[in-house]
Amino acid sequence: MDKTASNYTVSWIHQIAEIPKEAWDPLAQPLTTPFFEWDWLHNLESSGSATGKAGWMPCHLTVWRDRTLVAAAPLYLKGHSYGEFVFDHQFADLSERLGVSYYPKLLGMSPFTPAEGYRFLIAPDEDEEQLLRVMVAEIDHFCDRNQISSCHFLYVEPEWQARLQQCGFSPWRHHNYIWQNDAYGSFDDYLKAFNANQRRNIKRERKAMAKSGLTLKTLSGDDIPRALFPLMYRFYENTCDKFGWWGSKYLTKRFFEQLYSTYRHRVLFVAAYPESSQDDRHPVGMSFCLTKGDRLYGRYWGSHHDIDCLHFNVCYYQPIEWAIDHNIKVFDPGAGGRHKKRRGFPATPNVSLHRFYSSRLSKIILPYLQQVNEMEEKEVAAINEDLPFTRQES
Repeated sequence: MDKTASNYTVSWIHQIAEIPKEAWDPLAQPLTTPFFEWDWLHNLESSGSATGKAGWMPCHLTVWRDRTLVAAAPLYLKGHSYGEFVFDHQFADLSERLGVSYYPKLLGMSPFTPAEGYRFLIAPDEDEEQLLRVMVAEIDHFCDRNQISSCHFLYVEPEWQARLQQCGFSPWRHHNYIWQNDAYGSFDDYLKAFNANQRRNIKRERKAMAKSGLTLKTLSGDDIPRALFPLMYRFYENTCDKFGWWGSKYLTKRFFEQLYSTYRHRVLFVAAYPESSQDDRHPVGMSFCLTKGDRLYGRYWGSHHDIDCLHFNVCYYQPIEWAIDHNIKVFDPGAGGRHKKRRGFPATPNVSLHRFYSSRLSKIILPYLQQVNEMEEKEVAAINEDLPFTRQES
């Protein structure tokens, strides 16, 4: 632990279990995102999903005033770029050609979670600007003394983005596909936003569940049977295996099993059952979402076998219907976008922030990022001009 000139003490923590939940969560719970709460991060580490062995060495920065935790930054030393969904492999290739060691790099995000909301966790009664300067200076010092090539913050909170750019971090623009609740009173109101052709398509896809003899149920919190958590791992595993090397199977079975006791209050399952089923423990397919406040986040899905339109219903339509009924304002369905833009999810910008400690890397990459950002803005505009909404019909 090091004493700073501001009467703060900084410390680098290699397991979140070293920090009491009662100290961490008052900093994390005010955030709109659920992905930096103690139980979620601890579950990732204790389940063996986000560990040094998996290439995610926890390296959390904490700031203390006496014995009180006043700020924290969830950080990881990464030995690869998998599980981030911001694809910087070209930077690693460039580094290798220049003779610069790209890994390990220091990364700020919730592992395997491409959802906006990263920021430093700071107690509300503290001087945020002062703590921001202390934490950035400590990160710079840490990377310098450990010869870390770069520091990256992914899916950052928009307001926090501006503050970090003032500290010299460079933005890289990306996009996700995000549903916004336009004060819909019902799912039918949502359908009215589409042009006639896509409205018919969505209705047909919804009716496909009845034709397949399936009933959809939305289960949350204490209403979820314990058996659904290990079953969700099987569905997740099946889905990942279909994509081979690109399947993104990063989470362990233990991660899903532990959610029941530690985090089910934030979990939402959309499960598909045969119409004759009387047992909530045996769906044929299911999606896994998290919810907090007025936000809903889609994470994973899977099924025992291929069923026509099941994916669209358990991952998009049924969660949207639940979101409307529960006054959810924003629904982030997860990574990817090929299917989403046709179902009411516009391309929505997000930003990652980067600092390269090698001057050679900076001189090449930063001008490149400026060009990429300009192209990204044009791509988002082009995608959203092609959405199947009524207002776009001539």
